Amino acid sequence: MSWTGKILRVNLTEGTCAAEPLNMQWAREYLGQRGLATKYFVSEVDPKVDPMSPENKIIWATGPLTGTMASTGGRYSVITKGALTGAIACSNSGGYFGAELKMAGWDMIIFEGRSPTPVYLHISDDKAELLDASWLWGKTVWDTEPALRARHQDPQIRISSIGRAGETGCLYAAVVNDLHRAAGRSGVGSVMGSKNLKAIAVRGTLGVGNIRDPLAFMQAAAAAKKVLADNAVTGQGLPKYGTQVLMNVINEIGAMPTRNHREVQFEGAKDISGEAMHEPRATDGKPNLVTNQACFGCTIACGRISKIDETHYTVQNRPQYWGTSGGLEYEAAWALGSANGVNDLDALTYANFICNEDGMDPISFGATVGAVMELYEMGVLTKEQIGIEASFGSAKALTYLAEITARGECFGREIGMGSRRLTEKYGHPDLSMSVKGQEFPAYDARGIQGMGLAYATSNRGACHLRGYTVASEVLGIPVKTDPLVTDGKPELVKAFQDATAVFDSAGVCVFTTFAWTLADLQPQLHAACDDSFDMDNLALIGERIWNMERDFNNRAGFTRKDDALPKRLMTEPARTGPATGLVSGLDKMLPEYYAARGWTAEGQLTEQTRSRLGL
Repeated sequence: MSWTGKILRVNLTEGTCAAEPLNMQWAREYLGQRGLATKYFVSEVDPKVDPMSPENKIIWATGPLTGTMASTGGRYSVITKGALTGAIACSNSGGYFGAELKMAGWDMIIFEGRSPTPVYLHISDDKAELLDASWLWGKTVWDTEPALRARHQDPQIRISSIGRAGETGCLYAAVVNDLHRAAGRSGVGSVMGSKNLKAIAVRGTLGVGNIRDPLAFMQAAAAAKKVLADNAVTGQGLPKYGTQVLMNVINEIGAMPTRNHREVQFEGAKDISGEAMHEPRATDGKPNLVTNQACFGCTIACGRISKIDETHYTVQNRPQYWGTSGGLEYEAAWALGSANGVNDLDALTYANFICNEDGMDPISFGATVGAVMELYEMGVLTKEQIGIEASFGSAKALTYLAEITARGECFGREIGMGSRRLTEKYGHPDLSMSVKGQEFPAYDARGIQGMGLAYATSNRGACHLRGYTVASEVLGIPVKTDPLVTDGKPELVKAFQDATAVFDSAGVCVFTTFAWTLADLQPQLHAACDDSFDMDNLALIGERIWNMERDFNNRAGFTRKDDALPKRLMTEPARTGPATGLVSGLDKMLPEYYAARGWTAEGQLTEQTRSRLGL
């Protein structure tokens, strides 16, 4: 079996670290990572807990395929009650940290309580200790990682940490590892900061040697890698353009949310697209993109490494930003760019660098700036309040606001509240483009109807990675459906949500689902873990995980009214593109979705559903 069978429980209040055996019955019922850690969390934490209180817990978790030769097997997740949403939060990251944690012999780490002073956790295989982090407090992620490697004289140590955004209470702070990979959404970094936990530094030398059937696993992993290599998306599009391959595609179909969702197409999309990142700049003759990069064990390599023109206004006389770092993914390029009407590629790259450097979700940050810019153009907010002229299209406003939000200074503290709290404060809550307090990603619910339902019903607030129906509605994977119709979308959304829960829990990247189905994942899990993982059981596990998360949210106080989209998407028709004249058809889809889920008309689990899923 591919679990280590061991978890680490850290009591930050008492300063103690203790190993305990993994609950193997739960492992077989919830698999690992997202599912298994959420099972631990909901079993131990009161759903009504204040996310920023010591009573909230936060868990770092790997999956059974993390650290193995399975393609993309480098994932880990951070699970808690989200600071931004108050809902269940599970944020997933790649890079190398997850594999290192697994190779140190741990399936997960559960943190409870709050340290009286800043600390970090140092793990070297089976040895774990909390150490003073007061010397790290106030440092960025980019300063923290090299400082810890120097302190422990180990260049191969892997680090998961927060920057200043997580320390100063930005409600969408991220947890960052490997300098620019992030568990980015829902404010998991904010919860980490509230516990005075600065970082986890891990060195693992044990490997992952407990594969149930090594030969069968190698054969299954090799076959699955071939499927990825032969697929047009995972074998060609993502390696060359990253997720930015979508920028022009989504814009052309009229589903590119622009200027706080006032429009569905952005005239500057081509300037900030994946293609544009490859083109030489007029100023220095060099492209924004330097190379692609892979996470641990990944055969796709969709990561972007970028460099800003050294004459660009953002980095003039600032050599700390002249090197390379994580470049724009599609969601970040949209949130920092289209959402605010900004088409300056290097300005977006700089704002993204700032989000990486100080641990801040670029989706929620950029979308909140979109609300600020609309309020500014309405005259509700002024230059004196914000600190700069902040009209749509202002690259200088975007980059200035990124800096002050990351540092928790001036108006940046208000932007750090997220768009829901900010727009409520200034009397225009309808201008928050969010669900359950979490800002939308880069797909307009009028132009891609299934995504509207996926946003509304996502357990962690608006999210594309909980049910990526864009694959079917736009790319035709695994079958083509019409993005402009609502028929069949409730069943499609449910199927994507359940399958994604399995992939997230296995320890592999959700991007594999552009090519893989559960039929490609199942042989790998079967050979690595346990012969109980057949197709029917995996489908049931995905459904069980989704319903467990939903039940926690219901007990936390979320109801049917929270499965809603902003008024703008329900009442203001798209004015351009294929979706012209359309609003979201959520009102029709939601009751059908509840029925498909086996829930009541109010979105509550029935006793029959609980019994069938063993909840």
